Amino acid sequence: MQTGADNPWFSWRYLENNWRTLVDLTGQHVSLTVQAVLLALVLAVPLAVLARNRPGLSGALLGTSAVLYTVPSLALFGLLAPFTGIGRTTVLIGLVAYAMLVLVRNTLVGLRGVPASVVDAADGMGYSPVRRLLTVELPLALPAVITGVRLATVTTVALVTVGVVVGYGGLGQAMYRGFTSSYRAEIMTAAVLCVAIALVADLILLALGRLVTPWLRRRA
Repeated sequence: MQTGADNPWFSWRYLENNWRTLVDLTGQHVSLTVQAVLLALVLAVPLAVLARNRPGLSGALLGTSAVLYTVPSLALFGLLAPFTGIGRTTVLIGLVAYAMLVLVRNTLVGLRGVPASVVDAADGMGYSPVRRLLTVELPLALPAVITGVRLATVTTVALVTVGVVVGYGGLGQAMYRGFTSSYRAEIMTAAVLCVAIALVADLILLALGRLVTPWLRRRA
């Protein structure tokens, strides 16, 4: 039986011997997270724009997204695998599906929160529906959208690790190896890197949100 000294939770030797692997897995983790959130955002915003004044469509979208979100990630990846294979594609599809719920809901909340008086004023100034959307409604909805992106990003960082079940889980692969071999340092290192990715991503998005919504800073 290994003692705590033989099998520590933190090990510089493990980092020195495995830093290249950890860099590769971290890059894979970050890449999956960024791609999943961006794809979900590209899909969610147009869908929310279409659904904002259509209660039937918005209900269907939110209901479908909610159903997908209740499916355990392990089960979803397993259900997708026969159709999309083992690897990155399956993980990416699952991550996009989970991120969609948060992004569609927050975008709808932001768009529906635009004051009617502002919309009427834009119409009175002769704005076309497209111009009004791009220059008035979406900018005012940005705080809610950015909040959704932050939530979706942090959630996705955690869910990427589950992708190990289909052979592509970023730092989840190191965690899995650590658990199967009872190697504490590998488990803890992968976990700390996941937390670091989530924190850094959230801080970047927070700063980006402040940058693109200067009127909120002035109001504060």
